[in-house]
Amino acid sequence: MTARFVKPPGGAFSLTPLAASEAELLWYFLYLAIFVPPGAPAPALSILEQPQISRYVKGFGGQPGDLGLLARLQGRPVGAAWTRILEQPSNRGYGYAGPGIPELSISVLPAYRGQGLGTCLLQQLHQRLQWQGYQQVSLSVQPANPARHLYERLGYRCVRKKPDDWLLLWQSGAF
Repeated sequence: MTARFVKPPGGAFSLTPLAASEAELLWYFLYLAIFVPPGAPAPALSILEQPQISRYVKGFGGQPGDLGLLARLQGRPVGAAWTRILEQPSNRGYGYAGPGIPELSISVLPAYRGQGLGTCLLQQLHQRLQWQGYQQVSLSVQPANPARHLYERLGYRCVRKKPDDWLLLWQSGAF
């Protein structure tokens, strides 16, 4: 199922389920999802090799809770949103909220941010999660990350605050 929307002046974007053959694209989007404060240097690509980072993509598609969407413009991937359940004590993600709760990652290419694409990706992903029986999704976000406002606007609520990151939770129909 493909959801289409038109967002002037960028033209028509399409949202499509992430095919197993496209899972390698998530490495690029994972790197882009790392928040870099203004003026700070971007991390080296080798950061993706760290287990606490690579767990968000490594082996994607092979376990329950692995669900992804790609946003495309004229066939070219420009955004991605995906979930994984990372609940084993040795494999928990930064946004672990409890057993069976998928953890969200999302990234949109910088040139396409602020155009509603992230909103569309998340709304469609929420719907697909619900179709699969998931009623919650979580994520970790740094308070200074501008994307935090998108999450809050879509109903994510802070359930834990630490100085460097907040745990946000979206729950179907609860907020």
